[in-house]
Amino acid sequence: MILGLDTFGDVPVDDAGRPLSHAAAIRQVVDEAVLADELGVDAIALGEHHRPEYSISTPETVLAGIATRTGRIKLGSGVTVLSSDDPVRVHQRFATVDALSNGRAEVILGRGSFTESFPLFGYDMADYALLFEEKLELFVKLLDEKPVTWSGRTRPALTDADVFPKTESGRLPTWVGVGGSPESVVRTARHGLPLMLAIIGGPAARFAPYVDLYRRAAEQLGTTPHPVGMHSPGFIADTDEEAKELYYPAYKIQRDRIGALRGWPPLTRSEFDREVASGSLYIGAPETVARKIAASVRALGVGRFDLIYTAGAQSASARTRAVELFGAKVAPMVRDLLSS
Repeated sequence: MILGLDTFGDVPVDDAGRPLSHAAAIRQVVDEAVLADELGVDAIALGEHHRPEYSISTPETVLAGIATRTGRIKLGSGVTVLSSDDPVRVHQRFATVDALSNGRAEVILGRGSFTESFPLFGYDMADYALLFEEKLELFVKLLDEKPVTWSGRTRPALTDADVFPKTESGRLPTWVGVGGSPESVVRTARHGLPLMLAIIGGPAARFAPYVDLYRRAAEQLGTTPHPVGMHSPGFIADTDEEAKELYYPAYKIQRDRIGALRGWPPLTRSEFDREVASGSLYIGAPETVARKIAASVRALGVGRFDLIYTAGAQSASARTRAVELFGAKVAPMVRDLLSS
């Protein structure tokens, strides 16, 4: 069972409530990853965003820095927006992280829940679906680390193109992040890649049909059904009430900011409390969070759980404490619960 952490690179605040600079926020993530590594956390994933409230626009660059200060933790993205990037360059960058980390790199590819990267890099949103379909097809070919011949509409064709550096293992571990589209689940199975479910609303059990669809599709298509992963937001403090009070104010600001762009109503405290009690928010003291993670893992039969431990401008000290509690208490509790 893989138990990991996931951060979008949210800009935290200091203990006086002042936002850190983007540079300081990136260094904060590196320090959190080093702590997670020391505590035995299995994996850390960094999100890609191009908005002012987030500090990380190039996860693999930050992962390269983390690689030189850690020894065992898996280093991945959560997610790399492949649609607005070049598959060849993505593979090269993560293969480089793989070299620096002695084989610990992995990439989670996705279409992205935000669209700022499309105009930033000159892509037309009208091609949203085609961009991901074609670029994922090319990326899968690159995973064999052999000369590639490929043509499509979204980038120049390749003819017997060899891409460097090669990984020492011969293949870069690659997942596809999916938010709930059956078509995306089937596409992932068709390419024979592991599935990472983004569960950010409602109880985890409602995603059981997607896990079943992935496995049935892989069987019918003759590909390998890998263990499924999931990631969901949460936060850990010494008590349930402390965790909720530390998390809610910044989470509401972030949720309402996104909601205003997507037509969602403002988040209410009662809605938040329902998500904590029975939905997709894993918030509380270590035992509370561990029991909820274990229950979700059992309900879905997944092989990996990543906790998105940042959402909005929480304090840097509270985030560090959350990482400490996850590694020292939550992860061991989850393992004990699942083994019993």
